[in-house]
Amino acid sequence: MEEKLKLFLRTLISNQGSDLHLKSGAIARIRVNGQLKLMGKEELSAEDVENIVKAITTAEQYQKLKIDKNLDFTYVLGEEHRFRVNVFYQMDGLSAVFRVIPVKILSIDELGLPEAIKTFTEIPRGLVLVTGVTGSGKSTTLAAMIEKINEETHKHIITIEDPIEFIHKDRGCLINQRAIGQDTHSFSDALRGALREDPDIILVGEMRDLETIDIAMHAANTGHLVFSTLHTADAKETIDRIVGMFANEEQNRVRNSLASVLEGVISQRLIPTKKGGRIAGIEILKKTARIEQLIKEKRDYEIPDALFEGKDIYGTQTFDQHLIDLIKADKITEEVALENASNPSDLKLKMQGIGRGAIVRDENKTSPEDIIGFKDE
Repeated sequence: MEEKLKLFLRTLISNQGSDLHLKSGAIARIRVNGQLKLMGKEELSAEDVENIVKAITTAEQYQKLKIDKNLDFTYVLGEEHRFRVNVFYQMDGLSAVFRVIPVKILSIDELGLPEAIKTFTEIPRGLVLVTGVTGSGKSTTLAAMIEKINEETHKHIITIEDPIEFIHKDRGCLINQRAIGQDTHSFSDALRGALREDPDIILVGEMRDLETIDIAMHAANTGHLVFSTLHTADAKETIDRIVGMFANEEQNRVRNSLASVLEGVISQRLIPTKKGGRIAGIEILKKTARIEQLIKEKRDYEIPDALFEGKDIYGTQTFDQHLIDLIKADKITEEVALENASNPSDLKLKMQGIGRGAIVRDENKTSPEDIIGFKDE
């Protein structure tokens, strides 16, 4: 059955897809440019999927799957292709999702990310979060930032991931990559241990629980640069989510601590382009005296305005500002922009030339090449 899996994965790769879905009792599907597409007409039986899973897991992993009812691991196909795998039980049997992990780490420039993101690789300490829904390119952005640091500095970087996705080779930096389950028991255990391992930079794959968040903020407050991710839609929601995870009596302390250590939030959404690929729509929060004050004073609702007004001075931006930039660059349609906007009615006015940041038409503007760095996210 592993040969059938390899055939599915090669088809996924040849179609430049991002995910392979296998489900007991269903036809295999691949995701291409955000859309699921059938692979043939043959349904996979529950036994087929179970045999595939048995073929690509160790006895220990399979036993863990039986107990936990889901399992994360990495699958390697040849020397050029790696996949992040999640196997889980559902009412008809087992299902599995294989996510393509690009072997080549694209740079910030190759991904077409805003220049302001480079500044987060140059700060000595603090907390930087990359947020967005599953499949929005968070890992790709983090990998590009870590690789920039790796190429330009001489530091000790520890990554804690579940599972390890991008493989970083030691260049200027010494990089230790640890996988949950294989190299450590949990994010919180590994993060606590990292503080005794002389790191300059710590990457936490995901801040899943209160303890991990608390230790990460402590690490950022004691002179380390900490990168991590959250499944939040934008900067305002990110701050609300972190503070809200703590008990009421702890929230003032957490707000003050977060205001002090939070250096930036990069929030992403993948948006369909005119040329058929996808591009990252980016919101950027950078630490300023105003942002720090807003967080401390529970005025999170004012953060979008602060980001809007800080674009030219600090390099901050809202999602809708970036959508306007993408429309001006002829990368996305106005219809797609409205579908993905945080405030569609406000964006529609700007498209009509009304309000702050309104679109000014330039009929002579040429269209730059499409950005494809996030095509397989």
